[in-house]
Amino acid sequence: MKISKAVITAAGREQRTLPLHALVDRDGIQKTALQIIIEEALAAGVEDIAVIHAPGDQTAYRQAAGSHAGRLHFIEQAAPRGYGHALLCARDYVGPQPFLHFVSDHLYVNAGPRRCAQQLVAAAQVVHCAVSAVQATRESMLPFYGTVGGRRVPQSPDLYQIELVREKPTPTQAEQELMVPGLRAGHYLCFFGMHVLTPTVMDLLDEFLQQAGDAPLALSPALAALAERERYLALEIAGRRYNIGVKYGLLQAQLALSLEGNDRAEVLAELVEVLAARQP
Repeated sequence: MKISKAVITAAGREQRTLPLHALVDRDGIQKTALQIIIEEALAAGVEDIAVIHAPGDQTAYRQAAGSHAGRLHFIEQAAPRGYGHALLCARDYVGPQPFLHFVSDHLYVNAGPRRCAQQLVAAAQVVHCAVSAVQATRESMLPFYGTVGGRRVPQSPDLYQIELVREKPTPTQAEQELMVPGLRAGHYLCFFGMHVLTPTVMDLLDEFLQQAGDAPLALSPALAALAERERYLALEIAGRRYNIGVKYGLLQAQLALSLEGNDRAEVLAELVEVLAARQP
């Protein structure tokens, strides 16, 4: 199962400017969020990357990609038809092969030697099916994430057979439908912002598009249908995702990158000075 292409969706109204923000990466070099996501994909063995963008945004994204701009394919989502429609715009680009998919408003910090996307691609290559990265997430954060229900795969403590997918469920709905044995109380498996998907997802999105009329097309219903049509797993990633689109999200992502990077000691010292300077 060779995964040589990646798709980054960045056309949403609230997403469009987020990948353009500059942060200091773990190597101490200032980069845009888009560059950091691109490097995450390249580290996983991806060779070509498509960016799904809104009309008029190609130039800004090309500039934000820096030295990686030459390996990008730009695909315009002509009308704001939703997240699922944005991904469907890449159907001809990915063709009949599985592909790696990223949202553009998440950044990642791995907890071990392998980067988060490397873990995901490696798992997909072993199980030969679609795999979504997930993170155990407290119920107060459910309004921000798609959530899965299922059961652990025997002899694979970090893999789950997905049985249900719900987009931003209420705590009551999650408690009734999405409890996963073995997780801490009040925690659910929420999407991590990256997936290895098979071409079946594109077929399903196209089917849903025919039924949607003028309504926005979401991705989660297609993923729920994927779980019914073929084997579909979730991988609990050794790492953390940081949603830069929420309040203080950019700050949290920057702190996480800094504290795992070359400038850790300097950043810790600065934090101590800030805290020490606070008046009682």
